[in-house]
Amino acid sequence: MDSSPVHLPEIQRLSALDSYQIFDTEAEAEFDELASLASTICNVPIALITFIDSERQSFKSHHGTDMTENKRELSFCTHTIASSEEIMIVADARLDKRFADNPVVTGPAQIAFYAGVPLINEDGFALGTICIFDQQPHTITQVQISALKTLAKQVIDKLELRRKIRQLEKTNQDLLNSNVLIQKFASMAAHDIKNPLSNILLSSQALKIRHEKQQYEGCLKLIDLSISSTHGLLNLVNEMLEYSKSPSSLLANKQHFSLSSLIKKITGMLLIPKGIKITFSEEKQELYMSLIALDQIILNLVNNAIRYNDKEEGFVDIRFKQDETYYNLEIEDNGIGIAEENFEKIFLPNITLGQTDRSNNKGTGIGLSIVKDLVSALNGSISVKSTPGTGTTFFVAIKK
Repeated sequence: MDSSPVHLPEIQRLSALDSYQIFDTEAEAEFDELASLASTICNVPIALITFIDSERQSFKSHHGTDMTENKRELSFCTHTIASSEEIMIVADARLDKRFADNPVVTGPAQIAFYAGVPLINEDGFALGTICIFDQQPHTITQVQISALKTLAKQVIDKLELRRKIRQLEKTNQDLLNSNVLIQKFASMAAHDIKNPLSNILLSSQALKIRHEKQQYEGCLKLIDLSISSTHGLLNLVNEMLEYSKSPSSLLANKQHFSLSSLIKKITGMLLIPKGIKITFSEEKQELYMSLIALDQIILNLVNNAIRYNDKEEGFVDIRFKQDETYYNLEIEDNGIGIAEENFEKIFLPNITLGQTDRSNNKGTGIGLSIVKDLVSALNGSISVKSTPGTGTTFFVAIKK
């Protein structure tokens, strides 16, 4: 028995086969009917619709046999998909050196006749075959050959239609997800704009009041905070405008950036109360992902850690590590904490726990809901560990 021939663009062919999601699927009436029709038209007992991967031949339809698969190296159809011919006919396999010692021929099945038409997709890749078998030497007419080719085209048409429907459904779902996310992102961004605006307002008021005091040492710091917050606000507005033009850019526009630089920019936009210390490693960590998405995730988590810290000596510790698959971020504080029964509730939209922040204001229930949506959109996960009165740690894992 000859070894199976190698189909040259095999990687591309297998990729094309995967795109149809048809290999190793259950029998379906619309394919079974085509196999039955092939058997009837050609007056043979066995007809198959098969697909071939790197090792096996799977029978999508099997008329006249209970077999559902075969080893690729024993498959007649492997030769068919490797051939440039429109149909491969083996009148008597017992006399063909390629198949004479094949177990399908010499074993209980005692196959003698074979004819197969390759199932060639619109890109020119042979995915499998529609084929017929008989235990007796056989011939088929030109009319029967034409009928087999027509049936093969019908199989491919069904596959292409299904694939296009799946692609359309995915496109529609992506569009729906983008529309939902843009609405939530707009709410979150508007919420986040308050922070730099508040910083600008407070620092400007303080500068105005203290301007009369000569040699006031804090003026330069307040001016720097005002400038930093203004730049942060302008950048956020520019990102929002860009995102409004193309919602998919929030996640699709990936770039290389330094995590420590991003954290410095974020903390520079926040008005950090006296007594609150933010710590993070300044070790250079290069990430490749959506910068604006991670910006919003960290900004919201750090801002919440500051707002809901009731300690005279408070801290927010930002930790980062990565492995081959994930970026892992931890944000720990020693604030008011969250009761365990509320761990899932805090990520729901418009849900607040009735807690007040350092300025005695209540939250809106927007921030953490959007953070969870962003993390999920990045193929990641977020969880929380907390003890009331002691502090909270958020764990974010984002797939690379």
